[in-house]
Amino acid sequence: MEYRFLGASGLKVPALGFGVGTFGGKGPLFSAWGNTDAAGATRLIDICLDAGVNFFDTADVYSDGASESILGAAIKGRRNRVLLSTKTGLRVGDDPNAVGASRFHLVRAVEDALRRLGTDYIDLLQLHAFDARTPVEETLSTLDGLVRAGKIRYLGASNFSGWQLMKSLAAADRLGTSRYVANQAYYSLIGRDYEWELMPLGIDQGLGAVVWSPLGWGRLTGRIRRGQPLPEGSRLHDTAGFAPPVDEERLYRVVDALDAVAEECGRTVPQVALNWLLRRPTVATVLVGARNEAQLRQNLGAVGWELTPEQVARLDAASTVTPPYPYYPYWNGQFAERSPAPV
Repeated sequence: MEYRFLGASGLKVPALGFGVGTFGGKGPLFSAWGNTDAAGATRLIDICLDAGVNFFDTADVYSDGASESILGAAIKGRRNRVLLSTKTGLRVGDDPNAVGASRFHLVRAVEDALRRLGTDYIDLLQLHAFDARTPVEETLSTLDGLVRAGKIRYLGASNFSGWQLMKSLAAADRLGTSRYVANQAYYSLIGRDYEWELMPLGIDQGLGAVVWSPLGWGRLTGRIRRGQPLPEGSRLHDTAGFAPPVDEERLYRVVDALDAVAEECGRTVPQVALNWLLRRPTVATVLVGARNEAQLRQNLGAVGWELTPEQVARLDAASTVTPPYPYYPYWNGQFAERSPAPV
């Protein structure tokens, strides 16, 4: 397993991490993702650790906290071997304060996460979304206090826009508080919006990308084909309405390219899609998920080899889209002699 620094921090994380949203199976969305119990989770984590994957990502909102609880039970007795990452900020109850990034909610949410995970510290805590109603100064000072208290080691953000991230980073510099070092973001061959603003920001500010849904919400598993209905058992039957949208013709164009490259490499479609991501700028770790051992072992086969430059170029060409204003036309240098090149 390859290990990389998480952004500008001194923490090294594996190139592949394991997202445990499949643990628990509560609610209409997460029950469709998976319903792995503590025994199944322990087995999957055993496989991960044997492969060098020691980074596990969850959130308080996953299955109403059951994902954190099951993860905590599965790592019992081996806490020093793993890196725990969780997220907070989305609504977790009816209480008016059970949401957001206020001091009130953050302190309570961290204490609840520590209890469910069965630990006294979280390696990486990420805000699950930007809270525009709470001053960033309140959020950052609270997070910094939790870091100083030893309850959190590193901080990150998730699903922030570029201006929200930059506002937070600038405020942290002004206040002298701990900075975000990670940006957990959606990024895949059929979801390349991350490249337009968040990737250049990550390069400039030292943010490592923690990539979620690298297979495009299950669309790049190799089971989705042009002119064919969704296969039985696909989670898209139940979760497509929650998924980031993608143009169908572009999806099939990307799948066609993945099929061709996979055949050349002797690899599977998911392995090729993941390997492409692993070579992209700012990417620190790519979160893979699995409902069973077979899925996990297949995803772990994405490391230890590399696509050729020509194969990468073909996947790039199949998946590229014209960036929106103001990133186009300046990216291609039509009007600015020193305009930034695509990354």
